[in-house]
Amino acid sequence: MLKSLQWELNRIQRTVRLTLQSKLQGLVGQSLSTLNENRELANSIQKMLDTHSLRIRCPQCGHASILRVSPRKGMPGGAFVLDHTIEGKRTFHGGSSSVPPIQLTAKPERKAKATAKTRPQPADAGELQSKVG
Repeated sequence: MLKSLQWELNRIQRTVRLTLQSKLQGLVGQSLSTLNENRELANSIQKMLDTHSLRIRCPQCGHASILRVSPRKGMPGGAFVLDHTIEGKRTFHGGSSSVPPIQLTAKPERKAKATAKTRPQPADAGELQSKVG
């Protein structure tokens, strides 16, 4: 039963991803007139994608990315960039004045911080602990 349920969930998620991707294609190549309007557009797209644990696949490197708009000299509407991390370094690809190609991918899982891995585990409920010092 659980295997069947997981299969159905995957099918639904794929349908949502493909539907959103298809609808968002209408925005590719579009741009609004001001930096703030383009930022609002990018934020709206990103909120929708976050709701479904999706990201935009960077056409340059293939990493799952967040769509942002950055100020850019000579571009009153700013530049659409794809924000992601490659080998631990924050990277921005793109820089077009219009919405880049949109191919959706699953949002990657967060990596556990090193401190979380080495954090001491709480003592068993029945054990007494004493401080030495």
